[in-house]
Amino acid sequence: MAIQVNRRIRFATELEHARTKRRMRIKPGRERSERGWFWQSSRESTGRVAVACGWKTIFGSRMRGIRNFARIRMILGWRVPPAKRDKDLTTPATNVNPTSSLDPRLIDKILAAVREVEIIAMACEVINIQSPTGEELQMAEYMRGAFQQVGLNVTWQELEEGRANVVGRWTGTGDGKNLMFNGHMDTSNTGREEFLTGIGYKPHAVVKDGAIYGLGIYNMKGALVCYTQALKALQRAGVKLKGDVIIAAVAGEIEKTQWGEYQGREYRGYGYGTHYLVNHGVLPDMCILGEPTDMHVVLEHFGSMWVRISCTGIYVHTAFCEGREEMNSIRRMHKLMETIMQWSAAWETKAAHGGKKAVVNLGGIRGGHAWRASRTPEKTDVFLDVRVPPTIPMSEARRDIQAVFLDLEKKHPDWGLEFETYVSVPGARVSQEHPMIRAIDASHERVMGQRPEREVVTWCSDASVLSRYGIETVNYGPSSGPRDAEGEKVHIKTLVDITKIYALIAAELCGAQ
Repeated sequence: MAIQVNRRIRFATELEHARTKRRMRIKPGRERSERGWFWQSSRESTGRVAVACGWKTIFGSRMRGIRNFARIRMILGWRVPPAKRDKDLTTPATNVNPTSSLDPRLIDKILAAVREVEIIAMACEVINIQSPTGEELQMAEYMRGAFQQVGLNVTWQELEEGRANVVGRWTGTGDGKNLMFNGHMDTSNTGREEFLTGIGYKPHAVVKDGAIYGLGIYNMKGALVCYTQALKALQRAGVKLKGDVIIAAVAGEIEKTQWGEYQGREYRGYGYGTHYLVNHGVLPDMCILGEPTDMHVVLEHFGSMWVRISCTGIYVHTAFCEGREEMNSIRRMHKLMETIMQWSAAWETKAAHGGKKAVVNLGGIRGGHAWRASRTPEKTDVFLDVRVPPTIPMSEARRDIQAVFLDLEKKHPDWGLEFETYVSVPGARVSQEHPMIRAIDASHERVMGQRPEREVVTWCSDASVLSRYGIETVNYGPSSGPRDAEGEKVHIKTLVDITKIYALIAAELCGAQ
């Protein structure tokens, strides 16, 4: 018979439970016990505990006063004669993951300390702060205030005018490992794009159908919210840590770079903030990036290499191009593209890794003058994004496509061909045997009921930067499927669940006391 235990069990446990070192053995699926009673624990999201008894209900109208309290004492193992103690009570509960070193009672206390209403409120606040790449200052100021409210030691890193990283550190006793939660404040889009009309593409929070919509909630302000709320839960639960927990809110992660006439802070991304972070002394033992992975553990991701191939042609008036059409740079590039696309298809198969193709995106092409179509274009450029698995050095990938260019140059020596690589961000990987991965597995299973899936992805993250500094890094974060026509969204339950998981991970890795 299952009953909800609220005030009565709290009253009993507060009396002398700290004195006992015994733990309950949970025996699921049994209605009666040959010893007369047992506990069956089913921890719900509310933190309440359901208790089932064999012979009769321990709490009920038939039992009052001292008899009731005596049975509570017997169940909890307080000063019970040895003959009456169940030996099974000294073994761990079967539904507690053996890979976790945390006391089950502490786990329940941490989970109960997570506040959904605070998660929703903070998520809406960060969405309403517009922070495209190059304009992260207001968001950084907000995060500084949030860190100060939690009682973290705050470091302000000014990158350039209008941009900053902000770092919050919860300092431990000094004899444990240090964990960093890292998240970027800049958003994938600016919120000003006229062709992106969905509510999730705008910097205005909307709560609808159990989800929060708005620019940045998916990538990756939602993770910053969860990091902060996880630390608040640990503090509410009275947890003390041996190691430090760091939250780094960084600028300039989004995949963009300066090139040609596109200069300025709005183009300085691709790990810009995290490079500054680690170059200036923030060096934890390990890091979790809450990129939108749908709560999958991303052990590996591809790198990215951006390539420009150009050709030249004549610049003449339309009236004088007759007979010289093939000297038009756009026509020349059209011929080159056949070879380039053949190489792309071969590379996608040749460099495939982890069940994913090494995708090559034709990211841009430009030539000529829209405002003066009466002239032939003197130059045409094509831009490629080549995805490179973490198993292939970036220099090797560059040589591979450069070899194609050199062959084209030999065939067309008078076409003025040019070759340039202007982004080279390597892939990243982390061992499945790292303690951080085991902690994620145990914490995820504790909250979600099963272990998380593994995934290899072709997108990049700041793990590319961090891993080069010897900081073991994994991507594991909240999302609710890919973006759709409505834009970015994350279910509220997902945010709450991963906040709980982050809190347990930090407690596990940083030595909760």
